[in-house]
Amino acid sequence: METRLIKRDALAGIVKKLSEQMTVYAPVKKEDNVFFKVLEKGEEPLLTYANTKNAPKNFFFPQTETMMGYMRTERGMELKGDNIADMGDAVLFGARPCDVRSFILLDYVFDQEKYKDPYYIDKREKTTIVSLACVTPPYSTCFCTSVGGHPMIVEGADVVLTDVGDNYLAEFITPKGQTILAKLGDLPTADDATLAKKEELVKKAEGEIKSQVAGSAIKPWLDENFEHPFWDTIHKSCLACGTCTYLCPTCHCFDITDEVKGDEGKRVRTWDSCMYWLFTIETSGHNPRTSQKQRWRQRLLHKFRYFVDNFGAIACVGCGRCVMYCPVNIDIRKIVNDISKL
Repeated sequence: METRLIKRDALAGIVKKLSEQMTVYAPVKKEDNVFFKVLEKGEEPLLTYANTKNAPKNFFFPQTETMMGYMRTERGMELKGDNIADMGDAVLFGARPCDVRSFILLDYVFDQEKYKDPYYIDKREKTTIVSLACVTPPYSTCFCTSVGGHPMIVEGADVVLTDVGDNYLAEFITPKGQTILAKLGDLPTADDATLAKKEELVKKAEGEIKSQVAGSAIKPWLDENFEHPFWDTIHKSCLACGTCTYLCPTCHCFDITDEVKGDEGKRVRTWDSCMYWLFTIETSGHNPRTSQKQRWRQRLLHKFRYFVDNFGAIACVGCGRCVMYCPVNIDIRKIVNDISKL
C-alpha cells in the first residue's frame, strides 16, 4: 500500500482535473443540502461536510435505469441492445466510510456466485472508490460502530483520504487505487509522524460516535417473535412515504416495467420500496402485506434478521439518514434498543 500526502488546498483542484479525464461522482452543495452528483465541467467537489443527503449507491444502482430497448418489425420483436454502455473509467470521490461499506453489502445481492446483475457489476468494476474518512464530529444520528462499521474504516475503498491538518493522508490500497496514483503526479510520501497522527485520529473518531444501538443483539429475539405484540406499536405514525428506503444506502428493492410507444419500447428498472402497498400485491390481486404493521416488520426483519441469515451481515451501515429525514420522526435506533430490552 502506498501512502502519500496531498496538500489540503490542492485536493479540490486535483479532483476537478480528474473530472476532465473521466466521470467523477462527488459531493456538491445545493442550497442547504449536500448531494452526490456527476461533476460538470469546471465544478469542484465539496470537501467539508458530515455526510450527503442522498447515498452514492445511485451511481452503481440508478433510481431509474433502462435495461434494454426493443422494436416491432415484420419479423416480430427485435432487441435494440442492452444499456451496458462503455462509460469508461470513473471515480466515486468523497464517500464516507459508512457509504463505502454499503457497497460491500450490495455486492452480496448483485454480485453473488449464482445471481449476477451485469448492470451493477459493470459500473462497480470500472469505478475507483475514494473514501473520505470521518475526522470531523459526526451527526448525532450516526451509529456506524453499532452495526460493524467505523468512522475511519478502509474496507471497501480503493483510496482513503484522511484530513491530518495542512495535508490529506492518501492511502492507495488496491490496484485501482494505484492506477489513480499514477494520474496524480509526484506526491510526497507520508512520514511516520503523519501515520502516527492518523492512528490517534482513528481512536478519537470512534469515541465521537455517541449513539449506540444493540445491532446484533436483537437477532435471537427476531428469530422467535414474528407475532409479538411489539409489532403493533412501531408503525402507527408511519406515512408509508418511502423516504427511509430511498435514502438508505443498502435498500435495493426494484420494479421492472415495459414502456411502449408505437412500435418501440424499453424495459426500465426503477427503485421500489417495501413501505408501499403496491410492493407486494400479486397478479391475482391478493396482497400478503395489507397493513403498515406488516410492512414495517418486514423492513426491520430484512435488515437485522433475513440479511444476516443469508449473508452474515446486518443490512444497515448506521448512516442515520432514515432517522434524520423521517417526516414523523420514526427512529430505527429506538426500535432496535426497545427490542433488546424485551
